[in-house]
Amino acid sequence: MVYLDNNATTPLDPAVADKMCRFLREHFGNPSSLYPIGHAVRDLIQEARENIAKQLGCHRSEIVFTGSGTESDNFAIFGILDAQPEKREIIVSAIEHPAVLRTGNYLEKKGYKITYLPVDSHGIVDLGALRDALTPNTALVSVMHANNEIGTIQPVKDVVRIAHSRGTLVHTDAAQTFGKSEVKVDDLGVDLLTIASHKIYGPKGVGALYIRKGTNIAPFIHGGHQEKELRAGTENTIGIVGFGEAARVLGERWKKDRDRIERLAGRLKDGIETSIPKVHFNGHPEQRIKSTLNFSFLGLEGEAVLLALATKEIYVSTGSACSEGSEEVSPVLAAIGLRPEIARSSIRISLGRFNTDEDVDIVLRELPEIVEKIRKISPFDPEF
Repeated sequence: MVYLDNNATTPLDPAVADKMCRFLREHFGNPSSLYPIGHAVRDLIQEARENIAKQLGCHRSEIVFTGSGTESDNFAIFGILDAQPEKREIIVSAIEHPAVLRTGNYLEKKGYKITYLPVDSHGIVDLGALRDALTPNTALVSVMHANNEIGTIQPVKDVVRIAHSRGTLVHTDAAQTFGKSEVKVDDLGVDLLTIASHKIYGPKGVGALYIRKGTNIAPFIHGGHQEKELRAGTENTIGIVGFGEAARVLGERWKKDRDRIERLAGRLKDGIETSIPKVHFNGHPEQRIKSTLNFSFLGLEGEAVLLALATKEIYVSTGSACSEGSEEVSPVLAAIGLRPEIARSSIRISLGRFNTDEDVDIVLRELPEIVEKIRKISPFDPEF
């Protein structure tokens, strides 16, 4: 098997699996209980919180555990709006993850004004449009750190500078950059930041929201006192422990992983572009997460390429995992100006910690042959 869909999810790191198995065997207490077996679990949750905070360069009290990156995005948006009911506007980029875009669509139906910032052909957000869109009624700007489909890294520091000059808070979804590059909240300057466990070789079903100390935010789930009374409910203890261990491992090896993965991705990109005609790379040539490769194979349907690769046990995607199976053109590819037929011809390849040179060799052997075969029977022949 050649797994090349690491932006969708990553395999569980063996060290994380070992930590979770030990936890399952040795602990079952409720972390809210006052007796020792509850204390032991609460201590492990705090250890996990500390591991994550260390990687983000913040205090552990600024980390709130959630059920996913999507929940963290929703928490950031609804929590800020509920804390400032007099403000009825938010600003997001046109290429946000569905967790943000569809939340914006929902809020529009509730009478909120949502501004969708345009991006250029590489996916970089229009800062001039941001300046024009900000008003005293703007509660939040949400611009992702790097796009999940094309890997383009946004100028988040500039977004923060512009928004803060107008008294507006900033949230960024860093699920695709955390673990692939250095993500420090003070360097970015953001007020809120989303990360997800399963993007860094941890378990699914757990995420976190960084909330800068002093930020006025309303509770997202009401009930008990868990997570500083912002996200009530007995914690997903096994998930949190795994997330914390994944963050610890990340601290030890992310730079080495990054260098090796970027070398593999560069080799794969060069090989595809030299061996396959009529291929177009989507995303910024430099300002991007290098492990993310998005190509349009002109004249084809991306889904046909994906399914053909799957018969060879090579697994890629056609875009966001949260949009797979949709007949709609990717909003990201539409926003960067691709015609529908070109957008539909695209696949995303995303490399990770466990990929090897052999994986690249296999793809470069199989993919050109697959594309050539499908093109012979394709009725389309668009000119780029």
